[in-house]
Amino acid sequence: MTSRTPFWPRRSPNFLACRVASRAVVGEAPRPIAVGLSGGADSLALTAALVAEGHEVTALCVDHGLQSGSAAQARRAAEQARGMGAAAEVVRVNVAKHGSLEAAARAARYRAFADWGEVAVAHTTDDQAETLLLGALRGRVTGMLERAEVEGARVLRPLLSVRRAQTVAACAELGLKVWHDPQNQDPAFRRVALRGDILPRLAEIVGGDPVPALAQAAHDAALDHAYLRTPPTASCAELAQLPEPKRRRAIAAWLREKGVEVTRQAVQGVDNLCVDWHGQGGVAVPGTDGDGRRLEVLRVGGTLSLLPRSTKEHARARHE
Repeated sequence: MTSRTPFWPRRSPNFLACRVASRAVVGEAPRPIAVGLSGGADSLALTAALVAEGHEVTALCVDHGLQSGSAAQARRAAEQARGMGAAAEVVRVNVAKHGSLEAAARAARYRAFADWGEVAVAHTTDDQAETLLLGALRGRVTGMLERAEVEGARVLRPLLSVRRAQTVAACAELGLKVWHDPQNQDPAFRRVALRGDILPRLAEIVGGDPVPALAQAAHDAALDHAYLRTPPTASCAELAQLPEPKRRRAIAAWLREKGVEVTRQAVQGVDNLCVDWHGQGGVAVPGTDGDGRRLEVLRVGGTLSLLPRSTKEHARARHE
């Protein structure tokens, strides 16, 4: 670690909140840990908190290559990390160009994190609330836990008890220059629209801040999901024997294993292939193959198969 550890201000209540939160998740004993750093307020505050707590921090600054100047921003974030006393690496990833761009970028980022042991990321209470709403709109109530495995990466989320306003204020207390991702201002992204339009409207409806209650519900949903998590299987017979909550999770896990975006409609359709089988056709799912052909899930010989639509008739010939 570099020796240029900065002077931490004596009065910094918001930064202190970030330090206390990180201490509870990462632990008090100093140790090596990587952190995802974009240069935004959340990840800057987390990086600074981990350094201030005495950990041997390596900042992973991901260049997704999706915006003009993304490489330069990754380098700036790395320099900021070094200025705080952390080591830093700029990591370039390739993002799949089909399906949800946000989901593809997230998957590519976490795959890059997988080689770094435990990686801390800077999701806040506000992110937790938004995740619940986004999942509900897709028909899947979901949330985040402080420890999880994502795309093979072991992820820590030390700031889930910290508000986004606190990370912004913490950066101000430390005099850190915050990068504002242009995508976080684009209402074409659902998360941005929820943040800018829906959550303020909910605040008016309930007469107060809706985020804490939504975040608590998301946390509870994540605990339930972890308890009910079921390994993926393509066997229709095995799936049919599972209780519905476990079966749905096993199907979702199988779809994710195949690189398919999980939607409520897709899970329900695949579920029907297992428990309401009467020779029906395949279930269309999001995404395409390498030749741009739409994908669908079919039941072939009692096993789930993900195939391009052009092979549909061939697959049907092998149906039960």
